[in-house]
Amino acid sequence: MAKIKGHPLKGAFIHFIQEINGSTLFSYVEKVEAADPIRFYERGKEWYKGERFYFKDRDSEMTLAGLGSVHTIQHGPKKRFAGVESDWDALMKQASVHNPYDVYGTGPVAFGGFSFDPAQQEGEEWSRFAPSFFYVPELMMTVYGGETYVTVNMLCDGAESGPLFDYLEKRKKWILAGNDLQFDKEAVLEKIHTGDTSVWKKSVQSAIQAIESDDELKKVVLARKVTAVFDQAIEPDRVLRRLGEGQPDSFIFSIEAMDSCFLGASPERLVKKRNSTLLTTCLAGSIARGKTEEEDQRLEMELLTDDKNRIEHDYVVQMIRREMQSMCEEVMVPTEPIIMKVRDIQHLYTPVIGTADEHESILRFVERFHPTPALGGLPAQKALHVIRELEPMDRGFYAAPIGWMDYRKNGEFAVAIRSGLLVKNEAFLYAGCGVVPNSNPETELEETNMKLRPMLRAIGGSDE
Repeated sequence: MAKIKGHPLKGAFIHFIQEINGSTLFSYVEKVEAADPIRFYERGKEWYKGERFYFKDRDSEMTLAGLGSVHTIQHGPKKRFAGVESDWDALMKQASVHNPYDVYGTGPVAFGGFSFDPAQQEGEEWSRFAPSFFYVPELMMTVYGGETYVTVNMLCDGAESGPLFDYLEKRKKWILAGNDLQFDKEAVLEKIHTGDTSVWKKSVQSAIQAIESDDELKKVVLARKVTAVFDQAIEPDRVLRRLGEGQPDSFIFSIEAMDSCFLGASPERLVKKRNSTLLTTCLAGSIARGKTEEEDQRLEMELLTDDKNRIEHDYVVQMIRREMQSMCEEVMVPTEPIIMKVRDIQHLYTPVIGTADEHESILRFVERFHPTPALGGLPAQKALHVIRELEPMDRGFYAAPIGWMDYRKNGEFAVAIRSGLLVKNEAFLYAGCGVVPNSNPETELEETNMKLRPMLRAIGGSDE
């Protein structure tokens, strides 16, 4: 390849735009010096505010930070999974990808998510997010295995796209070379609306009655919303940093849509696919952390031996095992759960590993797994019907799949719990609990309060 002054790939780019007919993606990947993806994300606000995303996996093995959108994929309720996959495949079919690295999460990536229940009436606060909503970033940083890579994506329309290459190279270098940005003065919390908790507890009791009156209905997951109001617009970047610092053992995610930002710190993986290896998580059943090591261990044993929580967890394991066995050649499921501990809470946790067709898209697994009994109930459709009747709100992306997929059919999606939506000077925070026949409404309310702590702490509303 002839090297054009300024960049070794510029010659390939010039040839590409001279040959194409219509809009086509040109993508290339470079390895760069070690850099901080959160700084990359923050620096990108200069040009890309309202079109950024961030995703750190639970094990801190990989982090993605994306800026801008050369292509946005959005679909309504009827084709939200198939439509996204079809659009993504069509874009990749004609793309020119220059990626010399066999590194997970480099090259063209679509990042986004799906709403929990598109049949629920849309809440005004979620108006910026379609039932399926994905960005293909213009610039993206990937940190994997201690190495740093930058992907540049350009949507080209022909020879007139010529200046775009140099323009994006200059922008990329500015973002990589820059210093930390100064945050604006922090917004001051004025009030928190918790909703009528007595009404919510009555909804829990109604869910219990629905389960007891239907032999097929085993579990319903009910959620509630807390609204925090500030004296001025909230700075999402500050909240994201606090989430990362306070919840290092969780998935940390953020996605902007104009003046809205959905972000959180979730302990739960929905599915991860790399070539033929598939990983998923059964996470259901929870209890608080102890104030001392002795109390923490006592609570751990209480959780491991609690019938209500073990039954709730087993519902998830059964569903995940069944779906994995229907799509995988081999599935490994441990016989007993273990404990996953995060800052405020500990969960019953069963990791599941499968072997699948490496050419199968990760979206097929996302569609089959969502919603798991941990976030919807069992059976799913009956539980969703109860949720629609008893839950007077739109969950939006809360408790739904959020993550990324690449041009190699790989990717990872988390379950967007411990999360909130920031819209101007308001923060909408969400938490839920699994209702089974022996649930106690007061105990379930306390559980939601415990699950709200990470986001309340991140927005500056509480430090319990």
